[in-house]
Amino acid sequence: MKKIDLNAAPKGQGTRYPPPHNEPCKNRRWLRVGDAAGLTQFGVNIVTLDPGVWSSQRHWHSHEDEFVYVIEGELVLVTDSGEEIMSPGDCAGFKAGVRDGHNLENRSDKPARFLVVGSRDEADWGEYSDLDMKFLPGRGGYVRKNGDQI
Repeated sequence: MKKIDLNAAPKGQGTRYPPPHNEPCKNRRWLRVGDAAGLTQFGVNIVTLDPGVWSSQRHWHSHEDEFVYVIEGELVLVTDSGEEIMSPGDCAGFKAGVRDGHNLENRSDKPARFLVVGSRDEADWGEYSDLDMKFLPGRGGYVRKNGDQI
């Protein structure tokens, strides 16, 4: 058995989104706990969103399943169906290929943390529901939905 030292887990902050789409997400922070355990088939991150920060732009994945579990604080889950408050212990899942854009937004006055688990499929691509933008396979960057450069 190998307990993960959260203080030693790889850390990250920000987003690769091009401006101005980066603004609501640029202060998100995460711990790569799956990487710290040497996992390669799926990713596991603990994400912290301070007040006003979003997890991402609303998006969906072609090949990757995604699961979120709220650890601390209050978040708003935004999907094509509307908005739902998520509190500690609440969870949601997003099946690959379902074109229902989702994100989490911290609209409270306190930090919030959630666990996100997702498969790692190099063929994965997806679109952003509220933007004329999609992401390319293998972290290949961003283009407009018609394939033109942004």
